[in-house]
Amino acid sequence: MIADAWSWLTTSAHWGGADGILRRTVEHLDYTLLSVLIAALIALPIGAVIGHTGRGSGFVAGMANVLRALPSLGLLVIFALWALDHLPVSVALQAASIAVLVLLAIPPILTSTYAGIAATDADARDAAAGMGMTGGQTLLRVEVPIALPLIFSGLRSAYLQAVATATIAAFVSLGGLGRYVLDGLAQHDYPKMVGGAVLVAVLAIVGDRVIAVVAYLVTSPGVTGRTRPGRRAASYSAPVPAAVQPEGS
Repeated sequence: MIADAWSWLTTSAHWGGADGILRRTVEHLDYTLLSVLIAALIALPIGAVIGHTGRGSGFVAGMANVLRALPSLGLLVIFALWALDHLPVSVALQAASIAVLVLLAIPPILTSTYAGIAATDADARDAAAGMGMTGGQTLLRVEVPIALPLIFSGLRSAYLQAVATATIAAFVSLGGLGRYVLDGLAQHDYPKMVGGAVLVAVLAIVGDRVIAVVAYLVTSPGVTGRTRPGRRAASYSAPVPAAVQPEGS
């Protein structure tokens, strides 16, 4: 099976054309990146505000648990059936798939953003207040930079969740690497099915490494030669009076 799957992956005819690996990979990435982007636009502001104010932490935990428990395939079928009654077929199926992926990508981004902001050292907040920063400035210039490692961790988890689950788009006749898994199973072409699964795994690993490198470049002061704003605020302290020398010294 391994040899047959490798032969399928290395056959040049499988890489081109409308059903080729390159096109299916691009489709899979489209679904994944679009869903993670939408999820980030929703979850990042909510998590940041809740982490900054400390209000609604129960909402974050409850919402994350509920969204994680949702059955992705069942949701896809329900959304697709609803969308088909209101939208053109091609738009309805794609919108249903993206909606499911967004719902699955929100929890890790939401919880990591909230946790990173909430865990900001109180001394950093006090230093920012002492420097005259408003609440919004403290959030954007101090808390968010300090929380960036956790935020990127959530984005990595969301990407992995989305790229793995994007294979279900094939169940509603869309593209992506899931087509190889579904079609291979239906045609009893197991090398094709295994090859599709391997491609999804490789895409997940490569994407995760890319996000990890970006996170390292953004959050490591030594790489850019600059100190993050959060570190400047955190390191701020009031001037300490010089020690009084003992008499006779």
